[in-house]
Amino acid sequence: MTNKISISYRCVGDYLIPNLILPPEEANIVLGKWGMMYKSYLEKHKKVLFNSLLMQGKLYQHCAEIEKQAKAMFDTLIEQMKEDECVTEKLKEENQLEWVCRMQNIEVRAREIVNSEIIFN
Repeated sequence: MTNKISISYRCVGDYLIPNLILPPEEANIVLGKWGMMYKSYLEKHKKVLFNSLLMQGKLYQHCAEIEKQAKAMFDTLIEQMKEDECVTEKLKEENQLEWVCRMQNIEVRAREIVNSEIIFN
């Protein structure tokens, strides 16, 4: 069985450029913060993987999966750190400024962990 691939070309100046069409991706995939960061990281630092996923039509699907993993990890880390450091609703009622400072600290640390473990890995 012989597979014949038909490729059409267009003339640009003195060059023949193949008319390549990427496979369609799911149109309804919307990337959030983590997915966009991951996509940007792939585009700048993992060009082979980025181009491979793009040409297979799986880039956004892959980034959406990373988004889901990163969000789950971030939410879990936040809850664990809040519990470990006794950052409760009671503290929020008694001392809002202290609660905000501690929550921001927790979120920054959780974001750093997610970035190093999932996004920039």
